[in-house]
Amino acid sequence: FRTARAMGMRTVAVFVTADADAPFVHEADAAVRLPDSYMNGDAVIAAAKLAGADAIHPGYGFLSENAGFARAVTASGLTWIGPSPEVIESMGDKIAAKRMAVDAGVATLPSSEDPSADTEIGYPLLVKASAGGGGKGMRIVQRADDLAESMAAAQREALSGFGDDRVFLERYVARSRHVEIQILGDGHGNIVHLGERECSIQRRHQKIIEESPSPIVDPAMRAAMGDAALALAQAMRYQSA
Repeated sequence: FRTARAMGMRTVAVFVTADADAPFVHEADAAVRLPDSYMNGDAVIAAAKLAGADAIHPGYGFLSENAGFARAVTASGLTWIGPSPEVIESMGDKIAAKRMAVDAGVATLPSSEDPSADTEIGYPLLVKASAGGGGKGMRIVQRADDLAESMAAAQREALSGFGDDRVFLERYVARSRHVEIQILGDGHGNIVHLGERECSIQRRHQKIIEESPSPIVDPAMRAAMGDAALALAQAMRYQSA
């Protein structure tokens, strides 16, 4: 909102009743209450049209990784600010994204969609929802006896949050840092990375604070991670601007 305002653009927030007094509602130039849920794409598009907006930025979580919503926004005559529906489909699906990363030569943790591959992956492992984000649909499993219950719980949460109950198993690295590379691609095939974000301060696998640059990333690591991110972005023909 601050950036848009600095560029001379008005902003509109959508909110549900529970968030009526949230800071983001007051930071926008205008706000429209949604009838039920942030997952109601038709209501979000209707709110944009009601407010006279000409573009939708999906924010984070909820519909931000929903390719159907991206297509609906474009079909409604609004501009979609974000990755193309095709990129969302390939990267919003973590199972498909891991396959693409492997094909692009990017290192990944051992994983499998087969629940019986748990011993091959090794414990502790992470049950992870294929769709969505925000730390939802994730469970750490320390021993085989807890796997079935953890998978069922992750599937319920994933179905409720993202409408997709697919999960997979991935090796869990207990002592680790969560560092992301920020990338930007235009409509002409140009892709750059903008350095890293340190995202290790989390609660329930959801990031609370992001710091850039990361205090643990040196120039060599930054270059290696940046090259890997760009290799994957080029393989999927990433576009976001």
